[in-house]
Amino acid sequence: MGKVEKDSKEEPLEKQLWKAADKLRKNIDAAEYKHVVLGLIFLKYISDSFEEMYTRLQIGEGEMAGADPEDSDEYKAENIFFVPPEARWPYLVARAKHHDIGGHVDAAMDTIEKENPILKGVLPKVFARQNLDPASLGGLIDLVGNIALGDAKARSADVLGHVFEYFLGEFALAEGKQGGQFYTPRSIVELLVAMLEPYRGRVFDPCCGSGGMFVQSEKFVEEHQGRVNDISIYGQESNQTTWRLAKMNLAIRGIDASQVKWNNEGSFLNDAHKDLKADFIIANPPFNVSDWSGELLRNDGRWKYGAPPAGNANFAWLQHFIYHLAPNGRAGVVLAKGALTSKTSGEGEIRKALIADGNLIDCIVNLPAKLFLNTQIPAALWFMNRARTNGHPRKGEILFIDARNLGHLINRRTRELSHEDIQQIVDTYHAWRTGEDGYQDVKGFCASVSLERVAELDYVLTPGRYVGLPDEEDDFNFVERFAQLKAEFEAQLLEEVKLNQAIAENLARVKA
Repeated sequence: MGKVEKDSKEEPLEKQLWKAADKLRKNIDAAEYKHVVLGLIFLKYISDSFEEMYTRLQIGEGEMAGADPEDSDEYKAENIFFVPPEARWPYLVARAKHHDIGGHVDAAMDTIEKENPILKGVLPKVFARQNLDPASLGGLIDLVGNIALGDAKARSADVLGHVFEYFLGEFALAEGKQGGQFYTPRSIVELLVAMLEPYRGRVFDPCCGSGGMFVQSEKFVEEHQGRVNDISIYGQESNQTTWRLAKMNLAIRGIDASQVKWNNEGSFLNDAHKDLKADFIIANPPFNVSDWSGELLRNDGRWKYGAPPAGNANFAWLQHFIYHLAPNGRAGVVLAKGALTSKTSGEGEIRKALIADGNLIDCIVNLPAKLFLNTQIPAALWFMNRARTNGHPRKGEILFIDARNLGHLINRRTRELSHEDIQQIVDTYHAWRTGEDGYQDVKGFCASVSLERVAELDYVLTPGRYVGLPDEEDDFNFVERFAQLKAEFEAQLLEEVKLNQAIAENLARVKA
């Protein structure tokens, strides 16, 4: 028993919290429960931030001398959400064991939205529903109350933000296919951001889900001693529930989400950032969407390389991204692997035109299977670079990386890339792109290929066509390997026969 307690203590805080929160879920569907838990974490965050500022105003030193702690303008001036008395965390904790605690939390969310118009329509009001019993909700409030102990806003935001992000991923796993609609797996987001290095400028994701690309971009800047204020984010999401998660996810990180827009028509029919030219585009659009209203947009100005087929949005997304790239902008996006080879409905001609443009496609990365929660469709990363002008070290070439053999299983259905896997891909790309670190082709993994060679292979962009087999597989002897496997099988079969004979003999002795 002591060993179990020891292991529990050694578990990271977020894992312990998740296990405890999941026990309280009981028979509530994960898709519904996530709004309860994430809503409470968000409420705890803004309450912590408010209480710290409230204490400073009460002390009243320096510029804060004579300030009123109950004046909402004092908080807005510091970009802190004002929390009315009946919505503050201590008020809710005092009522956590009451039978009507759900009504109190819903009322708290409502009053916070009224005091902070930027949060209008964002916060969940799901706490008084009959399927969430008051005892479980009270237990959750106690649980969340133990996160980020202490009064430092920076520490609170960091810990609560980390827990929020971890819970998003766990809920996505719990929901399976539906969870993948709001969450891009962490390792893929990290890979995209590390490849693009968005140090400064405008970062755009027109299908932003719960905002993971933006959070990782800000993390990247901080980890590389940059200034977070040097980047600004722009996003769009068509699912209102997912958009709410994004707004909370960004707010809990202190990231300005004023340009993250929602409309139910989506980016194709109602582009919320029509005039935006972004320095970085990082996106994971839904794969192979057939109902994207393509017939209504046949002559749209975004289709520079050809009108996408009405039955598949892959090349519509690709051209939407390119349309929004600044003159020196770069993009890293996820697409279904079929876009690398498809020739149906004019897709082959669009891909040919993209390649023939000469200096747009930078790199293609073939991803392992089982990385995504909502689909088993194989995927690849496309990297595009408008800055590949004369003098660029890789003008007229495309880098192909075959990463299908990287990654490890985290459960029976899901794989993820390790930090070492991500670093291997990133280092290869940057060495190739800059020409500074002695890039070399590696059989079975990466190859720098001329556009002429791509044209010879009919503009197919599958990395396996270009990187070849690893050296150890070049000398593969099929006859020898078959004989080895046959011998192993026969030996195993013989052992099973002997085991069955022994069992039969023992049974005969028992009967005798």
